[in-house]
Amino acid sequence: MAPQPPEPLIDLLDDALVETPSGRAIWVALSGGLDSSLLVTLAAAVCRRHQRPLRALHVNHALQPAAEAFEAHCETLCAALDVPLTVAQVSVKRHGEGLEGAARRARLDAFRRHVPPGDTLWLAQHQNDQAETLLLAALRGSGIRGLAAMPYRRDWQGMTLLRPWLYVSRQQLAEVANTLTLDWCDDPTNQDVGLDRNRLRHRVFPALEARWPGAQRGLAQSARHAGEADQLLAAYAGEELQTLTHGDDSLDVAALGLRDRPRQRLLVRTACQQAGLPKPPRQRLETLLDQLSAGRDAQVRVTWPGAEARIWRRCLYLMPPWRDLPPWQVTWDGQPGLLTPLGPLTLALDSQRPVTLRWRQGGEVIRLPERGRRDVKRLLQATRLPPWQRERLIMVMQGDACLGVVQPPDTLLWRAEGARFDGQGAQRGSA
Repeated sequence: MAPQPPEPLIDLLDDALVETPSGRAIWVALSGGLDSSLLVTLAAAVCRRHQRPLRALHVNHALQPAAEAFEAHCETLCAALDVPLTVAQVSVKRHGEGLEGAARRARLDAFRRHVPPGDTLWLAQHQNDQAETLLLAALRGSGIRGLAAMPYRRDWQGMTLLRPWLYVSRQQLAEVANTLTLDWCDDPTNQDVGLDRNRLRHRVFPALEARWPGAQRGLAQSARHAGEADQLLAAYAGEELQTLTHGDDSLDVAALGLRDRPRQRLLVRTACQQAGLPKPPRQRLETLLDQLSAGRDAQVRVTWPGAEARIWRRCLYLMPPWRDLPPWQVTWDGQPGLLTPLGPLTLALDSQRPVTLRWRQGGEVIRLPERGRRDVKRLLQATRLPPWQRERLIMVMQGDACLGVVQPPDTLLWRAEGARFDGQGAQRGSA
């Protein structure tokens, strides 16, 4: 087969440029291998032609002796292309996960730290990588989201992740790289068939291609179809969630319970995605859905790594893990901006004497305008504020007198007669 010219690959990069607003930078994730070395080389030509800023980011995992050679190659290549290079040194820590997963997590953290929000990071993954990702997901028993494998575009942490060559074969990239007499580094660990992707690459896919030529192309196409179906399901689920969501972002448990189980799974997973939370594993999700019929006064809590769900008064709350608060008490001069364990307090208090801020301890009484003395506990019981949020209220105390009950950062739930608060939530919460 004759060597392939780079024009089709350049055309794909021209198309990818449209995804980044004018004035924002393009970044290339540069490992030093064939794929990313070719990507940064062609991206440099494309960005020069369109007068767009281009940068490269190399993540040094320090997992093998060759890591320093990869970094040196990236420095040499970027210097020749006149592309600014950022090198991120990372420490790969395995928290009960495999080496590949831990390295990926460290790499994503480096992306988050070094690529500014609004910029676009180009990744050099290709059709063969997509086929591997789909097959690994299928072997784990993943649903349609997992079978969609890697998306062409993903908005993440304020930046855009883009894979311009996701539907280009590794063979085509290699032909273009050889045509350009490009230099790159061959990762020696790529031959280690003890790693899942390498085993697929060297043992499984050659057998598949021998029996079914074009197998990897077909698997990548299946991932593309699954991705489109997943996007449609997410859009439909998002519209339906709007009919189930209360003003405090909780979900109506009674309405959710009327749906069949597959639809419940889809809606909860979509709600987690919208909230930026990890989706619950299947068993945890089933445990949660089994609790939808719990009584009105029940307090249900289901946790999984990175998130938790609570049901209270027939409302479902999805949230980051709820952490215990440290002991805290501080003197306040009434000025806004005081830093609390829950962030800065934006309210202000007009007071001639300093006051004390502390967590609610129980037994507090507040004298409300035109309502007299009221027990704070009973006031809270009459609200829709969930019990776990009541633990995070700040009492504004002057001696034994409660001047106000504050939900950080700016919501004044109640103020005492004569107390003068100012701020965004002062009027809203001063009933």
